[in-house]
Amino acid sequence: MKTHFAILLLLVLPSVAAPTAPVQPLIALDQFGYLPDARKIAVLADPQIGYDSALAYAPGPTFEVRRWQTDAVVFTAAPVSWNNGATHLQSGNIVKWFDFTALTTWGSYYIFDPANNVCSHRFDIGDDVYRVPLRHATRVFFYQRSGFAKTVPYADPRWTDAPSHLGPNQDLNCRLVTDPGNASLSKNLSGGWFDAGDYNKYVNFTYGTLHDLLFAWQHNPAVWTDDFGIPESGNGIPDLLDEIKWELDWLKRMQQSNGSVLSKVSVTGFEGNSPASADTAARRYGAASTSSTLSVASVFAHAARVFANAGQAAESADLLSRAELAWTWANANPAVVYSNSGFSSANPEGSTYDTEMRKLTAAIQLYAATGNTVYRTYVDANHANAHAVLWYYFYPFETTTQDALMEYTSLAGATTSVKNLIRSRKQDSMNGGEFLPAFTGKTDAYRAYVKDADYVWGSNRVKAHQGLIFQAQRTYQVDPANAINYRDAAAGFIHYLHGTNPNGLVYLTHMNDHGAEKSCNEIYHTWFGHGTVYDNAITSAKGPPPGYLPGGPNPTFTPDAAYSGPAIIPPNGQPTQKSYLDWNTSYPQNSWQVTEPGIYYQAAYLRLLSTFTRPLTYQNWAAGHGLTGDDARETADPDADGIPNLQEYATNTHPLLTTSSTPLAIDPATRQLTFSIARGRTDAGTLIQSSATLLDAWGNLPNGTLWTDLPADDFRTATFQETANDPMRFYRLKVTRTP
Repeated sequence: MKTHFAILLLLVLPSVAAPTAPVQPLIALDQFGYLPDARKIAVLADPQIGYDSALAYAPGPTFEVRRWQTDAVVFTAAPVSWNNGATHLQSGNIVKWFDFTALTTWGSYYIFDPANNVCSHRFDIGDDVYRVPLRHATRVFFYQRSGFAKTVPYADPRWTDAPSHLGPNQDLNCRLVTDPGNASLSKNLSGGWFDAGDYNKYVNFTYGTLHDLLFAWQHNPAVWTDDFGIPESGNGIPDLLDEIKWELDWLKRMQQSNGSVLSKVSVTGFEGNSPASADTAARRYGAASTSSTLSVASVFAHAARVFANAGQAAESADLLSRAELAWTWANANPAVVYSNSGFSSANPEGSTYDTEMRKLTAAIQLYAATGNTVYRTYVDANHANAHAVLWYYFYPFETTTQDALMEYTSLAGATTSVKNLIRSRKQDSMNGGEFLPAFTGKTDAYRAYVKDADYVWGSNRVKAHQGLIFQAQRTYQVDPANAINYRDAAAGFIHYLHGTNPNGLVYLTHMNDHGAEKSCNEIYHTWFGHGTVYDNAITSAKGPPPGYLPGGPNPTFTPDAAYSGPAIIPPNGQPTQKSYLDWNTSYPQNSWQVTEPGIYYQAAYLRLLSTFTRPLTYQNWAAGHGLTGDDARETADPDADGIPNLQEYATNTHPLLTTSSTPLAIDPATRQLTFSIARGRTDAGTLIQSSATLLDAWGNLPNGTLWTDLPADDFRTATFQETANDPMRFYRLKVTRTP
C-alpha cells in the first residue's frame, strides 16, 4: 500500500460565495451536472403559453460559463434559436440553446448572461456528478420499507420511525380479505416496500420495479457499492442487492407451498396515518393468481442470475428453485384471475395479454438462468405475440417485456432467427419518428421527446423508460454507427429529470442540500402528507426525505367531481410539459395524479441514471482536472494551498483553486475540529492522527470515538472535541491509496 499524508493547519481557508447576479429560472440545465464527454446544452426560454407566460426573457447575444469559486470565464459562445424561433408547443416557450459541450474540465460552474446580468443554477462537470442523486434515490427504498425501523444513523433524524404495520390484524397476522374471520388462513406477510404514496404492497406492481433494479446492477455493477448508508452497508454485498433482497424476501412469504403467489397486502379502504408506524388499520391479503405467480417466476429467475454473479450462491439457488415452482403452478393453472373483491385499493390484475407477456418474460429469464430448452421452446413459439414484434414498435409502456426480448438476443443458445427478428424490430422502432429522428431532428426543445399522448399519470417513468430504450441500443450493440447519438439522446432524459424542463425543476424531492438548487418540495404520500411536519421541504419542519421521484407532468389531471374550487392552474390548462404543480393536497384535489411517487417510477429513474454513473478513481479525477506531469502526483500541491492532491481528492476539494473549501473546520470557542471526507472514493482510505509535537510519533485517533458516520450524508464527517484542560496537540489527515 502506498501512503501519503499532509498536516492540516488549524485555520479555515477562504471560500468564495455564490455569484452575485440573480438566478434566471428560465435558464434550464441539469442542476447536478454533466459527464465530461456529454453533450451539454442549456435551454433558454421565453414563455408564450402557460402559467408563466407573463414572464419575458430575451437572452443576450453571448453567454459565458464561469467557475463557481472564482468567477473566471472558461467558455463563451452565442446561443442558437431552436426551430428558427418557433414556439415549442409542448412547453409553450420560444427557446434558444446554449451549447457548451466543448467544456470538459472538471469543476463547479454557472452560466452567465452578461447582457441581462443573470445567471443559472450551479452545476458540476466530472465523472462523479450523478453519484449523490444515485445514492439518495436508492435510499428512498429504505424509507419505503414496511415493518422496519428507520433509526439513526441509517435514517436522517428528521425521518426516523418505529417499525410499521406489525400490530394486530396487520402484516404479521394477515387475513384473507374474503374470509377475515378464519384464523387458520392467517399468514406472516411482513416486509417488502410500500408501493407508492400509500402503504399497500402489490406483487404485480413490483414486477417491473425489480426487473429495472436487477438490470441496473447487471449492466453496471461497479457503481453499486456497499456504502449507501442502509443497515446492511458494509456486509460485503452491494447495497442495491441488499435492498432488492428486502423485497424478494417479502415475495417469498407471498409464495405458497404449491408455488402460487398471493396478489397483494392492503387496507380494505383508504386508511392511513403519519408517520407510517402510526397506521394501525387492519390489513388483508388477496388470493393467488396466474399473473402474480408468473411475475414472481420471472423476477426470481432474473434475481437468481444476478445473485449468482454477485457471489451469493445459496440465495441464487433458493430463488431459482422457487421460480421453477412458480412456473410449474402457473403452467398448470393458466387462467386464475384475481378479482380484488373486498378491497377499494387498486386491482393489480391486468389483461389476458399482460399475463401472456409475464409468462414470456418468465420463460426468457428461466432460460437465461437454467439453459433448459423447454423455456427456449416457449419463447420461440410465443415471442411474435409481443406488441414490440407484432407492431414493429418498442415503446415505454411495455418495457419489461421488451427488455426481456432484448436480453434473449444476448443469450448463448438462443435461436438465431428469433434473435435477428427481435433486433430487427428494435431497429425498425428506433428509426421511427419518436426515437432517433426525433433526436437528430431536434423535435423537443427540451431534448427528451415523447409524444403528447405519453404525458400521462407517471410521465416521469415514461421519460426514464424512453431513455432506456435508447440506451438498449448501446447495451445490446444494435446499430453501433449511431452509438453516440443513442447515448446523447438517452442522456437528454436524465437532464430533463434534473432540471432541463420548462418548469426548471429537478424532479426529485428535497435535494436542495445535495446539489440541486430547485427541487421538488412536496409529494403526495401518506407519511409525508399535507398538513404534517413533513409537508414541504422549505416551509415545514422536516419535509419529505431526499430523492423521491414524483409522477410528473400530467395534462390528464382532473380533480374529483366533489371539488368546487377554482381551476387548479397548473396543472390544468397547460402545455403538456408544464402540467405540473408542486403540491400534495389530497381529496378532492387529487394531487396524487401528479406528485405521488411509486417504486416503479423510482426504479426506472435509478436504472437510467446508473447507466451514466461512473466509478471514481484518483487517476480519472486528476486527468479530469487537467493535472499532468509532476502536478498529477498524489503528493503534489499545484495550487500551493497546503493540501496535496490525494487529500483534495479524498475531501472533494479542487486541486487548482486555493478558494475551494478546506476539509477541516475549527470552532475556536468550543475547541471542536470537524473533518469532511467525500463518499465514493473507494481507492482512498483516511485516518486522523495526532501528535503532541511535530517531532513525536503520530497516533491514530480511535475511529469508534471519532467518526460520526451519518450514512444519509454525502460526506463522512469526523469531529474531535478538545477540552480546556487538554494540552496543545497537532492533528493531521492521513490518506492512503491502493494503486
